[in-house]
Amino acid sequence: MPRVYITEHDKNKLLNLINDIKQKEIDGKSYVKRLEDELKVSQTVDANDLPSDVVIMNSTVLLDMNGEEEQVTLVYPDEADVIKNKISVLSPIGTAILGFRIGDDYEWDINGMPTHIQIKNVVHASVQTKS
Repeated sequence: MPRVYITEHDKNKLLNLINDIKQKEIDGKSYVKRLEDELKVSQTVDANDLPSDVVIMNSTVLLDMNGEEEQVTLVYPDEADVIKNKISVLSPIGTAILGFRIGDDYEWDINGMPTHIQIKNVVHASVQTKS
């Protein structure tokens, strides 16, 4: 499994989100444990030192999932919007891509199905331009 990277800001915000969810009954709770496990093994880096090809919060990501390309933006749960392809970090795909890099190619269990995922491209929000 490839190494997972995350900024300290995102890690702290996600840990707070996880703690809130553990105290409440919220949709996505089944993925909280998986996200928490990912955060435990992730490499925390300063935002300035983060490689530009890492999937972080608010990144737009081109994925290949089982041979089909899909572009999504990884967001916090309150910003999720399926119509705009904004997926929650607590969703199966959101948890599966956080912290991975362009070129990472791996299997991930999504909704009980083994899914082949390849990260094809990543654009961070701060460098996105309007078309």
